[in-house]
Amino acid sequence: MDLLAELSTRRALCIIRAPEIPDPVGLARTLVEAGFPIVEFALTTPDAPRLMEQASQVEGLILGAGTVMSAQDARDTINAGAKFLLTPGIRPAVAEEAVRQGVPVVLGAMTPTEVFTAIELGSTAVKVFPAARMGPAYFGDLHGPYPGTPLVATGGLNAENAASFLAAGALAVTAGSGVVGPKLAAESRFDEISMRAKEFLDAIAL
Repeated sequence: MDLLAELSTRRALCIIRAPEIPDPVGLARTLVEAGFPIVEFALTTPDAPRLMEQASQVEGLILGAGTVMSAQDARDTINAGAKFLLTPGIRPAVAEEAVRQGVPVVLGAMTPTEVFTAIELGSTAVKVFPAARMGPAYFGDLHGPYPGTPLVATGGLNAENAASFLAAGALAVTAGSGVVGPKLAAESRFDEISMRAKEFLDAIAL
């Protein structure tokens, strides 16, 4: 799986972070059918690897693991079907394990120094967090010293502001609770999730 190619085409990925997900298969299928196939299950969700293993059976799903903090997390989620990993910050052990297994990794960064460190560690793309606090113009600033570096805007994005980050040079943006709210996931309210996913995707259609 060529993660950069998928992100370049889709321009967005969806983060799932909830206290419980009773139907991970139904949730994943809903997102894929809504046109949101790149999905990250955050490890802050209880029993995330088991949920990922169930969701991985959904055809068309590009499954990722988020909030990966250690080499063991990396191994557990890759074994559960993760095709790419994301971290909230610079995690050298995660990067090393991902590179060893040939799995794309997107390390989290905020400062120019952290962006450079992520690149040095072999990050496929760099997740800039918290994007909404930094603002779209920050992505243009980062591309000054790091032209061509693929940046993924994460944190505080929604249907109202996501397109501005793409216009400013982000490779892709993330949708979080604005699409898959914790309560919506816990109650398997798939119709509402589908509606929100389509609204987000319509908003970033450039």
